[in-house]
Amino acid sequence: ATEWAPDEETRRSCQSKGKTEIECQNYIRVLLVNKTEVMTCGTNAFQPLCITREVQISLSVLERVNGVARCPYDPRHNSTAVVTESGELYAATVIDFSGRDPVIYRSLGGMPPLRTAQYNSKWLNEPHFISAYDIGLFTFFFLRENAVEHDCGKTVYSRVARVCKNDIGGRFLLEDTWTTFMKARLNCSRSGEIPFYYNELQSTFYLPEQDLIYGIFTTNVNSIAASAVCAFNLSAITQAFNGPFRSQENPRSTWLPTPNPIHNFQCGTIDDDGPNEGLTERSLQDAQRLYLMNDVVQPESVDPLVMQDDVRFSNLVVDIVQGMDTLYHVIYISTEYGTILKALATPNKNLQGCYLEEMELLPPGVREPILSLQILHSDRSLFVGLNNRVLKIPLERCSTYKTETLCLEARDPYCGWDFRQRRCTTLEESSNMSQWKQNITVCPLRNQTTNGGFGPWAPWQPCNNDDDVDGVSSCLCRSRSCDSPAPRCGGKNCEGSTIEVANCSRNGGWTPWSSWGQCSTTCGTGFELRQRTCNNPSPRHGGRVCVGPSRDERFCNEGVSCPQPIFWSPWGSWTKCSTECGGGVHSRVRTCENGNSCPGCALEYKACNLEACPEVKRNTPWTPWMPVNVTQGGARQEQRIRYMCRAHLSDPHELQIGRRKVETRFCPNDGTAACETDSDFFVTPVVRVAGVGWLSWETWSSCSQSCAKGYRTRRRTCAGPEGKSAPVACRGSPVEYQDCNVQPCPGPAKKFSFNS
Repeated sequence: ATEWAPDEETRRSCQSKGKTEIECQNYIRVLLVNKTEVMTCGTNAFQPLCITREVQISLSVLERVNGVARCPYDPRHNSTAVVTESGELYAATVIDFSGRDPVIYRSLGGMPPLRTAQYNSKWLNEPHFISAYDIGLFTFFFLRENAVEHDCGKTVYSRVARVCKNDIGGRFLLEDTWTTFMKARLNCSRSGEIPFYYNELQSTFYLPEQDLIYGIFTTNVNSIAASAVCAFNLSAITQAFNGPFRSQENPRSTWLPTPNPIHNFQCGTIDDDGPNEGLTERSLQDAQRLYLMNDVVQPESVDPLVMQDDVRFSNLVVDIVQGMDTLYHVIYISTEYGTILKALATPNKNLQGCYLEEMELLPPGVREPILSLQILHSDRSLFVGLNNRVLKIPLERCSTYKTETLCLEARDPYCGWDFRQRRCTTLEESSNMSQWKQNITVCPLRNQTTNGGFGPWAPWQPCNNDDDVDGVSSCLCRSRSCDSPAPRCGGKNCEGSTIEVANCSRNGGWTPWSSWGQCSTTCGTGFELRQRTCNNPSPRHGGRVCVGPSRDERFCNEGVSCPQPIFWSPWGSWTKCSTECGGGVHSRVRTCENGNSCPGCALEYKACNLEACPEVKRNTPWTPWMPVNVTQGGARQEQRIRYMCRAHLSDPHELQIGRRKVETRFCPNDGTAACETDSDFFVTPVVRVAGVGWLSWETWSSCSQSCAKGYRTRRRTCAGPEGKSAPVACRGSPVEYQDCNVQPCPGPAKKFSFNS
């Protein structure tokens, strides 16, 4: 034995994704033996991993590969796999962490990896994979899934799907995808005018010697429990795959039969060019849309080989046993209760559905589902897999039948009575074939638990029924018995009535009068109503109806006069609009006549003169000149301001101050010259713009005079990031003044006298 658990880092990573400690273990979901090697694939704490080991005592590891698309992430997700003689692994599982991408995938070996179309529910629609088999040129997969072709609610169909083993995928279209994927429905039903279908496949078993596939089919888990076993011949499966397809032009159209473009399709051998040789765009388009077969695969017999109600089968295996005159197929079926049914599969109607034995594996009162069944022919044993152990049961237990009667009436294909040895033996243990006898002609009588079932109803007959309410009535009665079958060996009795009574006659009776209803008027003469019905009781099956009226009327409000009506007068005319333009309001009124309780308002307003007013422009007068910059020598810079306003207003007096215009002048200090106007410009509110600022000052201009103090100026420019002028975006003056040549002018010397 070898232990294989996920490492601590992998387990912590699994739990960090919200999984439980139980989920973050390693669950073996694939166990395949190929010659001298055994491949095991486990969930490995939601990081699937596959390990190939030698089939030896040491079980040394040969290879480790990623288990994605070979084994599911979640131990609860189903999967199946098969490995071919050439080493290719065909797996049907889910390929993603969330379990939303089901896939039939080929890997390993010498063929290229291929898969079913991704996220295409028409190829695989929430499938539950059951088994996979390598048969000839094909790999077959058995599953159940939600039926895409069933357009009346959700239902589950059982399927068989197949792919060619030498499929290499498409080119451009269906690249890395199967081009030979097909699937067909499996039918397992109880015949009748309205067939009873067992839609959900649970387990299969392949008998290569007979080319037979046995399957367990059950009803849905939400319906009444019922199970059946049906067998399908490979030739019937091939016939369905060679027939027409069933396709849908668009999601809203009906599924209709479509001719098969390649009748009697064959894969060829692995050494041939295969079905993909010479694939055209049209054939790839056909492979993409034609995958569902129109014909249903029918079982080998009209009715199931084994049927049972009130129980769900889970697994089966089949053994071929040589009897005295013929070969028998012995089916071992596990149930949800932990028992194993041993049954015969035969076309003989006397033996159809025969239970040879019911094996109780668990202690009384204990129920546990059986997880797996396996026959080991070399050991002539049946191995039973339970949750925490494996049981081994011999296939042949002839020594338990001590007498000739017990041996022959057991109808066990493994056993017969040897007259020479005077004991129950197998055919191989018999001393002489002529001295060995079997008697498998009818089903054995065994202490098998059987629940009771009702027989058919007897014909209706006249009878009298006496009850406390209606007294004696003439009726029809019928009865049935719990005898089809009768309960046996602790089985349940029938649930339900054994007698039905119907069509009992009864006379009708009035109910009490109802209360008087509301008067039809609130003032002035009206009427009010009361009623009664003839259902106390209702007459039935020939009983008398009630006599008399069912309604009664009387006058009301005879002395109550109606007041004058209160109502609104018509609306008056609209008043003059409050403005000539730019949107105003006007109103109108109405009065309440004969009172003051009229609903609604007496005054109504409405917008008027919504058209825009004409544009009005105004300038303010200039302000007086004001000094803004005085030099040390007395020269000064002055400014004056006025505002220009514009607006769409109906009243020009409502204008508000808007844009400001500034005019600047320079006045010398000596008064020898008139003030010189320097510039005038508009000033608007400074808006700070990113990247805008003053450039460097220019060089000073020449002095206005050569001596006796003159002045000079320099300028600067407000510019944006690209050098574009933006005069209103900077704060401060664009011009600066400075005194110059302050020395006195040369001239004749002057004499000054000072008085003491």
